[in-house]
Amino acid sequence: MKTKAVAIIPARGGSKRIPRKNIKLFHGKPLIAYSIQAALDANIFEKVIVTTDDEEIAAIAREYGAEVPFLRPKELSDDFTNTKEVIDHALKYLEDRGEKYEYMCTIYATAPLLQGRYLVEGYEKLKNSSAINAFSCTSMPFPIQRTFKLDENGRCEMFWPENYPKRSQDLEEAYQDAGQFYWSKVGKYSSEVMFGKDSIPVILPRHLVQDIDTLEDWQRAEFMYEAVMKTTTDEHPN
Repeated sequence: MKTKAVAIIPARGGSKRIPRKNIKLFHGKPLIAYSIQAALDANIFEKVIVTTDDEEIAAIAREYGAEVPFLRPKELSDDFTNTKEVIDHALKYLEDRGEKYEYMCTIYATAPLLQGRYLVEGYEKLKNSSAINAFSCTSMPFPIQRTFKLDENGRCEMFWPENYPKRSQDLEEAYQDAGQFYWSKVGKYSSEVMFGKDSIPVILPRHLVQDIDTLEDWQRAEFMYEAVMKTTTDEHPN
């Protein structure tokens, strides 16, 4: 019998740029705890699962309410393993034990600004459409049509020079992947990339989006989190 939705949070132990990133303390809690809590707050998942190769990450994930039914094999935990392989492995593990799901949501362990209500929005949009995927995104802060690169001499070269004289408000708005969550209908296949016609975007405000790949990213995310928490407290004082 098919159940509805499962959340899968990939969290390997071998992060390089920020060692032990997934469980590094972020405002007093392991970073992964925020993704787990957002998934639990959404109250739409039959299970919230963490897939990891690391015993310490597994223990922390369980402490914060996730299930860790297996330790991921080492061959699916190196720098070259992609997310799809990890998710397919988790779904196969569950299916082999009689658990089948109509919807699954990949949630990254590095998303402390994630809010459960956006997971719910993606779920509802996907259920009520013919799309195959729904994912988090946000608007670009500057028109991409006026961006430039550096040439071999270190000089500026516009990607689209014809857009230089145009007003920014006359250029089409662009969006980027927010890197927080990705809903999919289990068993459905799309020949499109995630950002194609088979996907529905869940547009997040820019102040809730920050990749965390470097220490500078980490510091910026902490400042953003502080601001969000302060705003929430000011709006809903005790």
